[in-house]
Amino acid sequence: MCGITGFWKNKPLQWEDSMHLTYMTERLHHRGPDGYGYHIDNDTGLGMGHARLSIIDLETGEQPIFGPQQQQILTVNGEFYDYKRIRTNLRLEGFRFTTKSDSEIALPLYEKHGLDFVEHLRGEFAVALFDQKRQQLILIRDRFGIKPLFYHIGREGVFYGSEIKALFAHPEVPRRFSKEGVLHQLMHTMVPGTTAFDDIHALEPGHMLLIKKQGSRFEVRKHRYWDMDFPKDKDRDDSLPAAHHIDRLQDKLLEAVALRLEADVPVGCYLSGGIDSCSMLGLAASMQQAPVKAFTISFDHDAYDESAIAREMADATGADQEEIRLSANELYGNNYVKTMYHAERTFYNTLGVAKWCMSKRVNECGYRVVVTGEGSDELFGGYPAFKRDYLLHTYASEPERLKALEASNSIFKGAILSETAVSHPALEAACGFTPSWIQSWIQTLALARPLLHDDLLAELRDYDPVAAIADSFDRTQLEGRHVLDKAQYTWIKTMLECQILNWGGDRVDMANSMESRPAFLDHLVAETARDIPPAMRISGNTEKWILREAMRHILPEVLYKREKFAFMAPPAHTSSQKKQAVQLLINRFMSTKKVSDAGIFDVQRLKEFLLRYEQETDPVALVRQDALLNHILGLHILQEQFIEAKAEVPESIGWRL
Repeated sequence: MCGITGFWKNKPLQWEDSMHLTYMTERLHHRGPDGYGYHIDNDTGLGMGHARLSIIDLETGEQPIFGPQQQQILTVNGEFYDYKRIRTNLRLEGFRFTTKSDSEIALPLYEKHGLDFVEHLRGEFAVALFDQKRQQLILIRDRFGIKPLFYHIGREGVFYGSEIKALFAHPEVPRRFSKEGVLHQLMHTMVPGTTAFDDIHALEPGHMLLIKKQGSRFEVRKHRYWDMDFPKDKDRDDSLPAAHHIDRLQDKLLEAVALRLEADVPVGCYLSGGIDSCSMLGLAASMQQAPVKAFTISFDHDAYDESAIAREMADATGADQEEIRLSANELYGNNYVKTMYHAERTFYNTLGVAKWCMSKRVNECGYRVVVTGEGSDELFGGYPAFKRDYLLHTYASEPERLKALEASNSIFKGAILSETAVSHPALEAACGFTPSWIQSWIQTLALARPLLHDDLLAELRDYDPVAAIADSFDRTQLEGRHVLDKAQYTWIKTMLECQILNWGGDRVDMANSMESRPAFLDHLVAETARDIPPAMRISGNTEKWILREAMRHILPEVLYKREKFAFMAPPAHTSSQKKQAVQLLINRFMSTKKVSDAGIFDVQRLKEFLLRYEQETDPVALVRQDALLNHILGLHILQEQFIEAKAEVPESIGWRL
């Protein structure tokens, strides 16, 4: 697990380019505190940097890694699993290795298979590979976007990095918000491949970027190498019994967890009170000789706290549990600001801050790797919004089922669930319905848009962010699919990558030099899950039914029978201490002058929104306003951290929040 960055310029490099590459790499110090590696080719115009976090091959795993005669240069962020078997087979074919790193298998696989080599990679990764012979730079991101990778194409070259802050360390990369990106931050949902910043792109999950130099210009081509590709309804084989799917899922999950326990350092587990992380701990505990170290967050509000069930699971598996109890003091203040810096995007809930606090504690306990449960809800229909869509379209004549769902998830209305049905024509055209997961954010957009500065409103007059999201979906992946497949697919293409795997995953974990490994997002597990009929993913009123059955003898009975409970931190309005803490942040980052200077919002309309928030008593309205307030505050923090900050100063040397 590391950080990668670099550039390829359309002219020979000068002395200052080496300095800029150093600054870019140092910005990723938190991702790789164990050492930096560089490759500079002045004539070619190529610079590649690597910040290393040592997890596998602690002695000889430095990067960049070079192929024979330096015909290929490789840097990798992430893990390739099953690498020992692959490396052995390649050695039997005559390929030679200079390290024992998992990363090095990419070079002989590329030599053997060309661009198809990525099909042989299993894991979470971002890769930069330069082919000297073909004069081609290849950027690759894993199938779900677990590992981040960003790029900018400018007049003088192509710049890339694991995080946007590495790009901003180069003076030729612009530092300004995208006006469309601002609107998407406020409605929480990004268009795939975009960021909050102008001309800074996210390489989409399951894609590679192929860059060739044509004289003084670059030819850039994007290629998708993997997608979920749910079967069409007419092609599904629903005759296979549940036992077949359960056995297959158990086999693939066992394999995925076993591979993610491979490391040259200790491996722990994140443990909440949900089925997903409890399943990971149960499987890991059955494979490990020593007790597994488990890390749990607990909150100071009973309605949001799942720690009691987590303790029951830890006791059942004999895990060594570390519980981190969080209140307003930990969820706001400097922790909030630091989390924003590492996420490089806004968030609607302080869950990301909570996970930043947890990864910090993991690091303090001497752990660099944890297995996590992210991805299970995406694959097995776990979110309340998925269940709502499934019930609406499957049991429309049985309203009592839907009423039970609405009652059990009432505290999340205003954020992850809308309180009233919302429809948008672009989504109706793409999906045949408006997925429930986006309906609440469409309502948030309606609340947010009028707060914008008049100049920004004028520029965005003809821009429909919901249509932009809908237009980004590959219609061939939606046509003929079941409603549940469509709901899951559209979420996976948007919210999984820009939320769950960002401020809920890699960005807050790597902020503290800690690698998280979500075993459910192993692509072979995902391909197993997509073949499971919708009626077995959500059976009657039970979400993730097939996973429950597969893990039945591992889970405590209370958890096996429990309905999905969304993992969120208590919003600011739930206590006076949190209200005071968020007000201090507002005072710090949203003074009248700062709001006016940023030019994102109309000062008076924003003041009126904050006054309404203070006076609001309706719980649903408060949840939505809390979410929007986090986004508004986040934009002003990002403004100060990235737009106004001086890119030339290397962050790892002395920059502090």
